[in-house]
Amino acid sequence: MSLSPEIKKVEQRLSVLELAKVFGNVSKACKQRGVSRTQFYEYKRRFQTHGIEGLADLPPMHHYHPAITPPEIEQRILEMSLEEPSWGCNRLSDTLELEGIQISAITIQKILNRNEMGSRYDRWLKLEAKVHEHAIELNSSQVAFLEKQNPVFKEQHVESNAPGELLCQDTFFVGHIKGVGKVYLHTVVDAYNSLAFGFLHLSKQPEAAAAVLHNDVLPFYQARSLSVKAVLTDNGREFCGKDSHPYEQYLELNDIEHRRTKVRHPQTNGFMERFQRTVLDEFFRKAFRTKFYESVETLQGDLDKWLVYYNTERPHQGYCNQGKRPVDRLEEYIQQKQSPDIFSPSTNQDQPGAQLQSRAIRAAALDGGDHRATPSPGDGVEYQNSEVGKVQSLIETSQSSERHDG
Repeated sequence: MSLSPEIKKVEQRLSVLELAKVFGNVSKACKQRGVSRTQFYEYKRRFQTHGIEGLADLPPMHHYHPAITPPEIEQRILEMSLEEPSWGCNRLSDTLELEGIQISAITIQKILNRNEMGSRYDRWLKLEAKVHEHAIELNSSQVAFLEKQNPVFKEQHVESNAPGELLCQDTFFVGHIKGVGKVYLHTVVDAYNSLAFGFLHLSKQPEAAAAVLHNDVLPFYQARSLSVKAVLTDNGREFCGKDSHPYEQYLELNDIEHRRTKVRHPQTNGFMERFQRTVLDEFFRKAFRTKFYESVETLQGDLDKWLVYYNTERPHQGYCNQGKRPVDRLEEYIQQKQSPDIFSPSTNQDQPGAQLQSRAIRAAALDGGDHRATPSPGDGVEYQNSEVGKVQSLIETSQSSERHDG
């Protein structure tokens, strides 16, 4: 009959004690049995104190016995956590202490984790599920928390209810291209669906800022029976100035309201800030690492192709589109108004449109071979055939007619 493992251990330990008594040398006995002197004297102490039973392994003893939180206190913690989902374990512990309940923040966090309420997001989901299961009246704190977590209710600096109701415009410095010079991107983004327009130019002229509106934006909306009501810009010199400022005059000629952001608050024009980061990361940084550009025309052509992808193929995760493409939201709006399909090409090929087609394809038809990024008249260069020149001619004609009427 085989002995149990516990009895074998007792016999082995007892044999070490007997062998040391026979040899009269503890070190020699420990070396032969493969135990340390510390273990030998521990076995000897236990044998002298408890006899042969002391050589057996003792049952494990806990150094502390954690107290179980009463169910009513645990229920109170869960209720308070749903009442105030934004509160963490430390604030819950302090608040419960005011009610006469002494419980540590670590214990509260363990209780929340055990009930799948460890994070604010988890508590938000629990609260939302509770609302769906049982109709309850939310307090102001709960409503504020839900609105903060839901992207639909997050703070919106600019809002638009229709395409063209509010456009955001800004100028972005692309960089210095060898053999070309400084290049600026004049951008316009619709606050309704993030539809974007882009125009590269060698300067930050007011005429260039107006050119993207005159040649791209307004023809696009007019072709779809939509009107542009307001434009939001910063306080840059290309947008703001005296009464004779070209950009201001162009907006006045087209009956477009000019709104300005608060000074040193670029987040007010958040659509432009986000678009400029996107075009920098997804187009310019990639393009400049894979291709050498010798002219703005070539860069503009590639930008046009990317804008087609941005407007018609790329889904947007912003609070306006929520996964839809800009062209999808525009099409939905036009269908609601029972307008023609936006994908039908414009019959007037002399108008630049909204870059749903590549501007590089129709460059010759637009400006007779002269690119948009033509230097200003101050450089002594004839530029009346360029698109910036068209805007300048329009403004000068308006100023001349006003002088004659005066």
